[in-house]
Amino acid sequence: MTFDCDILISGGGIAGLTAAAAFGAAGFHVICVDPTPPVTDGAAEGADMRSTALLQPARLLLEDAGLWDRLAPHAAPLQIMRIVDAGGEDSSPRVTREFDAADISDAPFGWNFPNWLLRREILARLNALPNVDFRPGTGTTTLFTRSSEARVGLSDGSRIKTRLVIAADGRNSPMRDAAGIEVTTRRYGQKALAFCVTHPIPHENVSTEVHRSGGPFTLVPLPDRDGMPCSAVVWMDDGPATQARATLDTAAFEAEATARSANLFGPLTLASPRALWPIISQEAKRLSAERVALVAEAAHVLPPIGAQGLNMSLTDLATLLDLARKSPEKLGDADMLEAYHKARHADISLRVRGIDLLNRASQASSPLARDARAAALNALYALPQVRKMLMQMGLGLRR
Repeated sequence: MTFDCDILISGGGIAGLTAAAAFGAAGFHVICVDPTPPVTDGAAEGADMRSTALLQPARLLLEDAGLWDRLAPHAAPLQIMRIVDAGGEDSSPRVTREFDAADISDAPFGWNFPNWLLRREILARLNALPNVDFRPGTGTTTLFTRSSEARVGLSDGSRIKTRLVIAADGRNSPMRDAAGIEVTTRRYGQKALAFCVTHPIPHENVSTEVHRSGGPFTLVPLPDRDGMPCSAVVWMDDGPATQARATLDTAAFEAEATARSANLFGPLTLASPRALWPIISQEAKRLSAERVALVAEAAHVLPPIGAQGLNMSLTDLATLLDLARKSPEKLGDADMLEAYHKARHADISLRVRGIDLLNRASQASSPLARDARAAALNALYALPQVRKMLMQMGLGLRR
């Protein structure tokens, strides 16, 4: 039987592009499509201003894909994760706890990168892989499968015959829908703003989450910009309040952001456009169907807490790649896809539930609930074995 490719990847976001690089580096013939060409310049309209912390376990996959050497010069290491509770009568910190990677490892927790830069570097890697065909501006439209193959219709009118379809096409995945896989969605009434700031007080490679109400205000280290310390910010809050902030003039927005940061880094200066998006949790009921594997946001969506989202996605890819390497002749067959579902589903469900609970706690607005959140943070930090276990689980080092 002849195929147009071994693997058709629907979706050219960070997860889809990484999948193309990883499977391409492993020798598989890959076609990757996405209806929206990626923006690879942080100053360009439509650039993804969010940042991603790639945690320790992700590095091995990135090395295998030939990506790490390209990314390393741009990395901002995350040595310490700081959690601050500012839920008192005013916005000043009342509980501050730091989780140091040195307690469990010789390496940092991970490394932070702007999302637009990740796209730029991954695309450069794909251009060097002759067995990877990336087609920006083209999307998937139809899916027909049987036990031996999948046939995918593309928006340019062509059809691709392949052994495996990887659905990396987002929370509204067309391939997941075409495969008939249902999802469970939770909505929180929250939106998030993502932007970059400079500030006079150095971040010292510390990622800081400030909790008050509505959701966390998280600052993640980036390399210096124009000689000033720089951080990527994700600010989660109730939808209407966030929507209103998105349209504030720069000076008013900087003043609100500085106050919400508990002034930990001094006055914040906006260094990028502001991006707005809704916060949900979503989980697919299955991770596979006939000749189809779901990864990344097609499989799971989380609020941006604890750097779990893309790192879970990379664990999806690493698991799928391991199965493909062990038995390449079984690529995309029922046994391989069932093994993938069993290997990932329980861990995904655990993390979706855990982040859901953390997000609901972060939304707490009543004084009693805020006090309970601060007490819980103190209690968890006070027990060394619990603290280490939580850090290991956050990295995906234990189940």
